[in-house]
Amino acid sequence: MKNVTLALALLFTATPAFAQFGQLSKLKQQADRVKKLSDMNISDKDERVLGEQVSTLIRNDFGVYQDDAVAKYVTMVGSVLAQASSRPGLDWQFIVLDTDGVNAFAAPGGIVHITRGALGLIKNEAQLAGVLGHEITHITEKHTVNAIQKGNMVSFTAEEAGNQSGFTGAMISKLAQAAYKNILNNKFDRGDENESDRVGVQLAAKLGYAPAGLAEVLARIADRNKDQAEPNGMFASHPLIKDRIVNIEKTIKEQNLTGSATVVARYTGVITFDAKPLSEIAITDAGARGLAGGEPAKDDKDKDKKDEGKKRGGFLGKVGLTSGQQAQNSQTVASAGARGGVPDRDAKGGGNPSVKIVKVSPAELEAFKKGIA
Repeated sequence: MKNVTLALALLFTATPAFAQFGQLSKLKQQADRVKKLSDMNISDKDERVLGEQVSTLIRNDFGVYQDDAVAKYVTMVGSVLAQASSRPGLDWQFIVLDTDGVNAFAAPGGIVHITRGALGLIKNEAQLAGVLGHEITHITEKHTVNAIQKGNMVSFTAEEAGNQSGFTGAMISKLAQAAYKNILNNKFDRGDENESDRVGVQLAAKLGYAPAGLAEVLARIADRNKDQAEPNGMFASHPLIKDRIVNIEKTIKEQNLTGSATVVARYTGVITFDAKPLSEIAITDAGARGLAGGEPAKDDKDKDKKDEGKKRGGFLGKVGLTSGQQAQNSQTVASAGARGGVPDRDAKGGGNPSVKIVKVSPAELEAFKKGIA
């Protein structure tokens, strides 16, 4: 719209009066084609194309862990959950990112990413199911797409919008950049995070997993970040972690979720590594990834401080500890700040972004489900 407005201004200063009305009519027709993003329908097909572009950006940042056994195992756990979700027909894909940072990202259209570091922090299959269930819910409930639309975070010129009612390549590219920043900085609102916790826990329990798995991961995240004074990595968000754990426990009780399987042996038989301490994680230069799109304006920073619904840092956003814990500033944080970033969010990644193609048959999935005991 800015392009159209500028064109109109130039038109009236440089065009003879008799020609202005014809040009104005043409420009108005172009402007009419530029609808608000909130008024446009993003189809499942558009959502998938968007998600694939977002995934490319994520994989270029972090690389893909090139281990067939790990890739297949994560795909098996994710696939049984996705089949039981509200959108089983999506072309679900589960990707392990090659980074020590503890994080996870859900791209629109059915593409879930979890880091090698996160797998090292998780200690059993029920915990993994809780984390993947949370990310799957971000996708099934279209949290990223809805956030971009509600915030009208992207504007298009008439040329980008084109003559068709659907999304052009230029429009999808802009949406992908906005979605990538939103996902990387975990700008889901409080309701989205609570919904993903609640539905993710129910999804895991439906398959027989112990529903407390997600709360256990949250507790491990809280302990990992107990001395952090900066946003850092997965599930460290508002509402406070302790409140999220309380809400999960409430959901388990109210919904009478009785799953009990943790499947420790199967998990540790594949995931044989541990997460690195924050102090040992190499981070990107100047924390460039965490500042994607540039620093927010001062007014935006002030607004973010007031708005507890906005978070930063990937899977879990902002560290949601107690006020006393947040006031602490450890040597780890000081070191990370000197290097220009915070460890889990800005962790360096591997150099190979190629996706590991994993094929899982229905028979394999059925056999895998029988092992949830």
